[in-house]
Amino acid sequence: MPATASAQRRITHLAALTAVHRAFHWLHLHQPQLLQWQLEMVRIPAPPFAESARANWFLERFHQFGLTNIHLDDAGNALAELPPAELASNPTESPTPVILLSAHLDTVFPPNTPIHPTEEKDTPRIYAPGICDNAAGLTALLAIIAALRYANITPPIPILFAANVGEEGEGDLRGMRHLFERGPYRTRIAAAIALEGSGTSAVVTRALGSLRFRVTITGPGGHSWSDAGAPNPILLLSQAIAHIAALELPTNPQTTINVGHISGGTSINSIPESASALLDIRSTDPLQLISTATDVHQIFDAAVLAAARQHTTSSPPKLHIETIGNRPAAALPDDSPLLHTLRAVDRHLALRTEPRLGSTDANIPISRGLPAIAIGSGGIGGGIHTLQEWYDPTGRETALRRILLTLLDITDQIANHQG
Repeated sequence: MPATASAQRRITHLAALTAVHRAFHWLHLHQPQLLQWQLEMVRIPAPPFAESARANWFLERFHQFGLTNIHLDDAGNALAELPPAELASNPTESPTPVILLSAHLDTVFPPNTPIHPTEEKDTPRIYAPGICDNAAGLTALLAIIAALRYANITPPIPILFAANVGEEGEGDLRGMRHLFERGPYRTRIAAAIALEGSGTSAVVTRALGSLRFRVTITGPGGHSWSDAGAPNPILLLSQAIAHIAALELPTNPQTTINVGHISGGTSINSIPESASALLDIRSTDPLQLISTATDVHQIFDAAVLAAARQHTTSSPPKLHIETIGNRPAAALPDDSPLLHTLRAVDRHLALRTEPRLGSTDANIPISRGLPAIAIGSGGIGGGIHTLQEWYDPTGRETALRRILLTLLDITDQIANHQG
């Protein structure tokens, strides 16, 4: 295909440039520095909705690199730009497109989680909550910036670097949503690359959609004996969940439902006044996602309505369903120029491109029709989202070369298109 051959020629030429070799040289010599950054940042807690300390640490690094327009935005994202040479000497607001390179700051771990990185004896493996997801991605972000600055590479259009908030769980991609929906860069971001955890060959090109709900059923409550017969929110919630578990979900498009948390009640001899559950619905297809959510809503509605008809002498139960997460499902077209670039880079580096499905920061730009991917930052990891999470940086350098070449080529392509 002409696009494939053209991309291959561009990457071969790009990888032969003296400046790119200097950037590769920095990455080769400074693996100990990367590990030092990774250990330093992972010790800074970044639980959901409390990422500010780690964000401020990134602002300090951005200043050390000599980037421009360094700031925290209204969502708490730590942002900075590497502008073209002409803008670096005359830093004014530019209407030009930007390329976004990002990594999320937050972890799944709550405040006060002990974080004491330990290195496994006789291996490069390091254990710490968040050491892979996403300290590995954040370290790669710093590595790319440092290599670009060392090699004195100035892009033809600005590169926007973001250490963003709110990727995990109930963060619901809030940092990325702000960048693309409300932030000042929202109309300027032309392509996006999100750095996520470990791995070298995989690339997330399909965004796994999800809808998340907090379902609460309330009633009058009472004593288990004297008020027997009053509507019991825990039982109603359980009955509805049993019906949900019996739903026949499609395998194509693949769709899942999970009940991850249930709470309610005060004592064994009390009819509870309320009961709540957290539900997670996922699908590869946006229409199926909505259809399944509608089925779930109808099941809860029916359970509460039936109880209200049955308990006519007492206060009827009430239902409240709150949406607490909405991650859009979408897919990057197979003929996207960004994918042509990545495949050419992988051929140059003797890697096998492995397209994946995932729920990442790339969900937002992909769903808006923008070229975007999420890729690993090298090395290998395990125990993700557990206190036994670990990371091994062996082989990280190849993944960083992959990121760098992809970033530089897509930046050139978009600049040429604008020109």
